[in-house]
Amino acid sequence: MPKIIHGADFHLDSAFSSLPAKEAKARRQEGRVLMDQLADLAEREGTELVLLSGDLFDGGRVYPETLGRLRLALARMGCPVFIAPGNHDPAVKNSPYVTEDWPDNVHIFLRPELEAVEVPELGCVVYGAAFTGPDRTDAVLEGFQAPADGRTHLLCLHGDALMPDSQYGPVAAAQLAASGLRYAALGHYHQFGGVQRAGGTFWAYPGCVQGRGFDELGEKGVLAGWVDPSGVELRFVPLEGSRYHILQVDVTGREPLAALEAALPETAERDFCRLTLTGEAEAPGVDLTALEKALKGRCRSLELRDQTRTAEDVWSRAGEDSLRGMFLQALKERYDAAGEEEKEDILWAVKFGLAALEGREM
Repeated sequence: MPKIIHGADFHLDSAFSSLPAKEAKARRQEGRVLMDQLADLAEREGTELVLLSGDLFDGGRVYPETLGRLRLALARMGCPVFIAPGNHDPAVKNSPYVTEDWPDNVHIFLRPELEAVEVPELGCVVYGAAFTGPDRTDAVLEGFQAPADGRTHLLCLHGDALMPDSQYGPVAAAQLAASGLRYAALGHYHQFGGVQRAGGTFWAYPGCVQGRGFDELGEKGVLAGWVDPSGVELRFVPLEGSRYHILQVDVTGREPLAALEAALPETAERDFCRLTLTGEAEAPGVDLTALEKALKGRCRSLELRDQTRTAEDVWSRAGEDSLRGMFLQALKERYDAAGEEEKEDILWAVKFGLAALEGREM
């Protein structure tokens, strides 16, 4: 029952070109720290096998500091580590995978064809292949079938199991089902979508480990657990990097600053947050500049957007000769005769009723 960690898409040394130079440098340093976190996790879990499914680097430019930090982290894991280069970090002649020395416990797949590596002490075989250029359209699993020999057969691969005609290593569900593999550790997609199954083969994308923009939201991390011939049990383990959040904050009947403060995530000081104010705001509307000033320092980066509408006197149209006027007049009579608690309920009924009559969302 090998205890494994499956990670992918670290994109170390990303340019972060949309950020100021100082901030971009800090984000790259965070990526290096995540490798230390991975080594810490492997030690805590007693991990026996680590599968890193490509795009460990973001491109051909890799800083010496990154390589040194990575080598130390991989060696510290103290177990076999397998790396399958992806489309961002293909195994080309000047790749660090080819030119650098790596710890003895690290095996890097350097050929486009599937290679099998036995790990006899764990009773398993790890298969893998490499991108040797920025794309590949061949189906590396076509016709492959692992032997039914009682061992645990694993795959470490950067590839696309969601797009049949992908130019990034297409992997068909039928190929996975026929492969005889117990688990396919895949990389390429940056969002964890759960552990899937095709026939007797389990497979998953752990997602990237570090969000790099508002298209990569929420927690990022790796998968950890065990795999053996009888099944797979893996859980998502978040790593402690900066996160991106997009949140909508309804300020109807609320003071905008208090509403925003309540919506901020607990980790906001290290995170990038984009908050959109919605609902009704008292005239003359929200003051984004004042709100940004009041929240300065609460987030690593804060964007505020205003999609509110100005609140109006809900009873101002009760005298109209229309369905809306009749609706408002009927509820106004009830409102005038109601106690304080019931008045609040009637006001909400008015707001929902007007939204329905006017064909808009609350």
